[in-house]
Amino acid sequence: MNLDSLDKLYVHELKDLYSAETQLLDALPKMADAAASSDLKKAFEAHLKETKKHVSRLEKLFDDLDYSPSGHKCEGMAGLLKEAQSLLSGDADPEVRDAALIGAAQRVEHYEMAAYGTAAAFAEKIGRRDDADTLYETLDEEGRTDRLLSRLAARVINFKALVN
Repeated sequence: MNLDSLDKLYVHELKDLYSAETQLLDALPKMADAAASSDLKKAFEAHLKETKKHVSRLEKLFDDLDYSPSGHKCEGMAGLLKEAQSLLSGDADPEVRDAALIGAAQRVEHYEMAAYGTAAAFAEKIGRRDDADTLYETLDEEGRTDRLLSRLAARVINFKALVN
């Protein structure tokens, strides 16, 4: 796609988000399986359900566009998930691995938050207010997940990793 307008850049951002979210659908179950903490496992499983909603929302946004959501790979998410995968395959104490998994998951959340904020700003600028509202809704959910992970890390996970 030739990025010769903000409209096309908006579509590009949506395609990037769609790719990022679908990649995350594959990664979250692996992260949940690798988590030693039952609370962290539950957080990953809850975020998997939420991510499915995010994918569905993006698909609905594409229903009103003349483009398909597929056909693009989000290299940023691929890199973040490759880094997370290396944590799963390495030899680590379970509590320390949990702390590392939270760090990797938060990098993913921050990436998504930046992308959703950018896409929402573009949507507003090109007059797609309903799209912007949908994107801001997802941005808020990503922020809640990030805050949940921060609380888990600060209150439990990092302490357990420190003790080992």
